[in-house]
Amino acid sequence: MEALSIPTSALAAFPHTSILPVPQIKPRCSFTRHSINASMRDAEALVQSGAVLSITPKDCQSLLSTGDYKILDVRPVWEQEKAFVAGSYHVPLFIEDQDLGLVTLLKKWIHLGYIGMWMGHKLTVQNHQFLEQVQTLVPSKEQKLLVACGEGLRSMLAIDLLHTDGYTQLAWINGGFNNARDDDFGNVQGQTKLQFATIGGVSEYFLKIILLARGFATALEGLGSSKQNESI
Repeated sequence: MEALSIPTSALAAFPHTSILPVPQIKPRCSFTRHSINASMRDAEALVQSGAVLSITPKDCQSLLSTGDYKILDVRPVWEQEKAFVAGSYHVPLFIEDQDLGLVTLLKKWIHLGYIGMWMGHKLTVQNHQFLEQVQTLVPSKEQKLLVACGEGLRSMLAIDLLHTDGYTQLAWINGGFNNARDDDFGNVQGQTKLQFATIGGVSEYFLKIILLARGFATALEGLGSSKQNESI
């Protein structure tokens, strides 16, 4: 196809008119199965090369205590609200799909039956403002960030996006908050433990029953030991 050109004679009829260059619009990057796999490979390469630090949950507190690193929590809002480390940045990589189209409603119904009802997970879409929101909170690309999510997978995707955008001082919580112990992080706030924040739906009720039973068993064990000591 030939490039469109406007004759000079035609422009002469409009002396106050000038041709402005067409702005180059950067396409919005969307996750696909292929791009997710590619991002995961790139992030794994960054970790393996040492460009991104891999930190286990039990080692996070010593890293945070230096004051150089701050946690960037990329979990969805409903997970972050349940439990979070005070002082963390929070920018979700995925947000709830608010589309009410027929296809999306069908997806939500299927999602509810497969995992939503059991785990409390909502149907999500990529947060296309993720990088812009991070840049607002963390304008310096030299800020040291400890990127975290529930399982360590979403944070890997975030690592790739952040590194490509110029953030070079990155660390990754290997295994995510789900593998944290009660004393791994100093100031956890919320209604549940950090390692249980990804659990919702019916599974959350089962978890509460298990924890209640465990606490009851521990109390009985302590009572039995106390009586045994008294008899001695």
